[in-house]
Amino acid sequence: MKLVTKIDDAKYITHNGTMHADEVFATAFLDLYKGDIEVIRTSVVETEKLQPDAIVYDIGRGKFDHHGQDAEVRENGIKYSSFGLLFREFGKDFLKKRNMDDVEEAFTMIEKELIEGIDAIDNGMFPEITAPYKVKTISDVIKLFNPSYGSRQTESEQFIKAVDLAKTILEELLMNVSGKVKAKKIVLEKIKKEKKDYLELEEFLPYEETILKEEAGNHLLFVMYPSNRGGYGIKTIKKSLEDKTDRLPFPESWAGLEKEELEKVSGIKDIEFCHTGRFLVTCKTKEAAYQVLDKVLPKENKE
Repeated sequence: MKLVTKIDDAKYITHNGTMHADEVFATAFLDLYKGDIEVIRTSVVETEKLQPDAIVYDIGRGKFDHHGQDAEVRENGIKYSSFGLLFREFGKDFLKKRNMDDVEEAFTMIEKELIEGIDAIDNGMFPEITAPYKVKTISDVIKLFNPSYGSRQTESEQFIKAVDLAKTILEELLMNVSGKVKAKKIVLEKIKKEKKDYLELEEFLPYEETILKEEAGNHLLFVMYPSNRGGYGIKTIKKSLEDKTDRLPFPESWAGLEKEELEKVSGIKDIEFCHTGRFLVTCKTKEAAYQVLDKVLPKENKE
């Protein structure tokens, strides 16, 4: 992405002044989609000087601006910002060019995991946060790139830095979503066949959303998988995407214990650790993991 100073040199036009996450991520998306774009940041859109196929966003009250009274709103009530409008227009074609396995699924994931949040905040829909510490959203992080008082930073150099960060985030998100799309197919096939109340994976992969969204996963209580640290992990499954309580937590007497102490309390050799939150147990061996499941599952679910 290159910033230019003349509007007739630019194919992509956005506003100058204070930068926000919506036009920064919109610019990053356009740069990844179109490649090496030339952008001007301006306060006035001189229509007569625009190139025929110019894209004007977050300014000018056109197709990709959201500041008018006729601003578009999603079915869930979240208004579109320039980022959301551009991704709605070009996102699926972009994902096809990136050879995404399931374009529709990936499009929805990216909307939900990143774009809706940025759009909501830019339109004044701020999240309710009750934490006793300061929580920064991606939108807050992008604001940090505005020139600091007393510094020699310029708007242009800081905008370029912010867009570079946004591009990195988008690239990582694309990789993450690609992995989730592939994993979903594997997990879905497994849970449809699984009659037991736990799911055993041959490798660790993203599983939680698929289990919680699919009716076929309603009976599952635990997932067992090879740990990246060695040995095996067993995790509880939450009640739903909204309700983060466990369907069946590990025994209260195990909470926070490890190694010999946990072996003594549980009666299971090679059990390693139980999280204080009672949602994770790790074991040295698969045999120990099976014993954990045998111990914690209700008797009627072990057959």
